[in-house]
Amino acid sequence: MLVKIIDINWNPEMPIFASKNFLEAVSDQYGWLGGFDEQGNLKCIIPFTIINKFFFKLARFRVETIPMETGLSLDEEKDFLNQVLYILRKMKVDTIIPATTNTIFRTYPDGAIVAPYGTFKIDLRQEEEEIWKGISESHRRKVRRAEKNRVAVKSGLEFVDPAYQLIKETFKRSRLGFMDINEFRKYIKGLGDWVKIFIAEYQNSIQACVVIPFSQYSAYYVYGGSIASPITGATNLLHWEAIRHFRKLGVRFYDFVGVRISPEKGSKQEGLYQYKERFGGKLYPGYMWKYYLNPFRSLGYQLAVKILRKGDIVDAEKRKMKGHQHQNCSN
Repeated sequence: MLVKIIDINWNPEMPIFASKNFLEAVSDQYGWLGGFDEQGNLKCIIPFTIINKFFFKLARFRVETIPMETGLSLDEEKDFLNQVLYILRKMKVDTIIPATTNTIFRTYPDGAIVAPYGTFKIDLRQEEEEIWKGISESHRRKVRRAEKNRVAVKSGLEFVDPAYQLIKETFKRSRLGFMDINEFRKYIKGLGDWVKIFIAEYQNSIQACVVIPFSQYSAYYVYGGSIASPITGATNLLHWEAIRHFRKLGVRFYDFVGVRISPEKGSKQEGLYQYKERFGGKLYPGYMWKYYLNPFRSLGYQLAVKILRKGDIVDAEKRKMKGHQHQNCSN
């Protein structure tokens, strides 16, 4: 497969994270790589961003490989990703760091450091009644309780700042850092009309929020936050109303953006898995990966993430690949 840099030609049938405005909002250097067959047909694309940090040049994918209408086999996608490595090496990239958690690859290039990952997606092309029936009884009960208590769900970009504070506080409770307010505003601005912020309000107090970039392709629950003890059902109602909203807009999927495969019993990650699973979506398993294009210079990245975060998400999950017999995971 021939791979080369191509012009960005986004449309709403593609993931929002492939759009020029979004890529520009998160990086000064970005683009699309296209894969072509022997007849010159465009088979797939992958958007990329370049991050220059200290003395290192890092590449990051913001969405997985996007097949074109001609279709794309797993073998073709693996070949494509192998050729992508060659292009990024020519660009003097040192390391391909793990993608954002909305990015679930079906396969990975030879020699990559790999970990299993997945996501739950709800097919919004169903009737609303069918989606409701797919939600667990416990989640439905909490939605009804929040409605009975007159929890109000509102949407608007005027909630940017309060949403930021809730998300930052939620991350802090999990001992995680979050971007600063100016970066967050730039992120939202870059999405333009393709992002919704929903908040759940009870007695004039905001209980929880979700930030959801979208296109016709899919809506993505990328960020969420809440007060320490929100009223029962506030977050459940928030997602239910968001699901209803995007279905009415004709969006195809509601993506809960990332779960760890087979999380440890009793862990916080297991709780998140179960919370997302109970909304009735289908689990799409796949992979996250990273690649040391320049092994010597990549040592700096490895050392930094171990000191700052005790490793990245691939480091945390790759042990689950032990004994894994299959190279690919078909959706």
